[in-house]
Amino acid sequence: MSLYEWTESFLFFGILILLTPLVGMHLLAVFQSPRNIFTPFFGWLEQATYRIINVDPSSEMDWKTYAKALVGFNVIGFIFLFGLLMFQSYLPFNPQHFPGLAWPLAFNTAVSFVTNTNWQAYAGETTLSYGSQMLGLTVQNFLSAATGNAVLLAFIRGITRQSKETIGNFWSDLTKTIVYVLLPFSIIIGILLASQGVIQTVNSYVTVTTLQGDLQTIPLGPVASQVAIKQLGTNGGGFFQANSAHPFENPNPLTYFLEALSILLIPAASAYMYGLMLKKPKNGRMFYAVMFAFLIISTCSAVFFETQGNPHLDNGPYMEGKEVRSGVYDSIQWGVATTATSNGSVNAMHDSFTPISGGITLLLMMLGEVVYGGVGVGMCGMLMYGILTIFLVGLMVGRTPEFEGKKIQRSEIQWVIVAILTPSALILLGSGFTSVYAGAQASLGNKGPHGLTEILYAFSSAAGNNGSAFAGLNANTNYFNIVLGLIMIIGRVAVLIPSLAIAGTLAKKISSPPSAGTIPTSNFFFGLLLFSVICIVGALTFFPALALGPIIEELLMVKGKFF
Repeated sequence: MSLYEWTESFLFFGILILLTPLVGMHLLAVFQSPRNIFTPFFGWLEQATYRIINVDPSSEMDWKTYAKALVGFNVIGFIFLFGLLMFQSYLPFNPQHFPGLAWPLAFNTAVSFVTNTNWQAYAGETTLSYGSQMLGLTVQNFLSAATGNAVLLAFIRGITRQSKETIGNFWSDLTKTIVYVLLPFSIIIGILLASQGVIQTVNSYVTVTTLQGDLQTIPLGPVASQVAIKQLGTNGGGFFQANSAHPFENPNPLTYFLEALSILLIPAASAYMYGLMLKKPKNGRMFYAVMFAFLIISTCSAVFFETQGNPHLDNGPYMEGKEVRSGVYDSIQWGVATTATSNGSVNAMHDSFTPISGGITLLLMMLGEVVYGGVGVGMCGMLMYGILTIFLVGLMVGRTPEFEGKKIQRSEIQWVIVAILTPSALILLGSGFTSVYAGAQASLGNKGPHGLTEILYAFSSAAGNNGSAFAGLNANTNYFNIVLGLIMIIGRVAVLIPSLAIAGTLAKKISSPPSAGTIPTSNFFFGLLLFSVICIVGALTFFPALALGPIIEELLMVKGKFF
């Protein structure tokens, strides 16, 4: 790494650490105080929303009612987006007169954006109208991120409340997240991006004559507004096929820095908010530290293996498939940040990383994207692992496990197992079947272990609601559109519903006072145990698949065998 890259790295992570408590305190004010810094500007919008949807925000829900509201809301969102994509040719804001999508692709795309996955089996600039991008995809970028955050709020209330049946109001949590967090932050980031050259227009595409005398069509669109929320909401769906490598989405080093920081900002602040809402700041900082450790170790490891290159080729590291304007380090850092946070944006082809570097991005998704993770759901996943850690330690010392003063019993552990193992089963079973299905093998860009990695990556991205693509796999087929769409739905539900169910059971319990046998969740020892459990669960579950994919490919590469 050069001096510039070291400086950039320290500046990036330093600013992230400095902003985390500030944003965390803002989140606390939004959800626990009557006013926050954006109330004078957007308070009217919150109240108007309640009146329009005829909801009393003070009316609390139990976990089942909360879950029904969440599921019903997202089903309606899916139906609306599916119809919008199917019939976009008849709707306004379509200056290029794009036809409607075939139903398998419309199904996959609608599911993808409603579940915060943002998997894209299409090229945005040649497939979707401005109306579909603005009214469909951008709207769901807000709604899906807010849904994840609402579930986290309910989870935290379940931990903090005692002898209660309710865990909050879904409509209030959703509205506050959008009005006071996602919307104002998106406006700020959108203006900054537009000032740096990210385009924002509804004019038709422009056809120009090149220096060689050829005609070239330049795609345009309302890009800055979509890019801002795609990063802040850990969505990742690009306006253009090249996503964050496209100069209209990410034109210079400053926009790269702002967008990469935006990806991590809210998920990182959620860990800090968790400690504040529990009135145990050390607990939030401990979870934050474990996530940060994973992020740093993953980044350093991926950079190391990428810079080693291939011993049978000269002049490594290699720029093929990388973001040529930023270099190898920024490409790797972006890849790690996005796969750690459930953000599907890419500025380089992970398919072009060395096998272990690409395998690290794959592993981060397989672990459940808890290294800050997606908005809301990342912290939910980390709390699941925290409960599992306490349960395992309790078994070893022979006492009833307690998490944040609440006794952990069979019901909670059953839901934790569902949340952790369901995505794992989807990844392994889906990849296993696809690897032997002749109809799917035709979509592979490579054979051997690299082809298996392409399949593993696609199913890990879908099951983890990440949305990034490894490249090399033609996913725009009926098989992949339908199968991956179904896996996105199950993967999303497998985290949200267990989180609400655990919140409901914990809210009914009474906190036990700390005793000599209580295992604190704020010290280094618990952090080390939590880190180890995440690693062990990932290693035991996915090591055989990784061994057949990126690991064996790395070993064969060293021996001079390529695929």
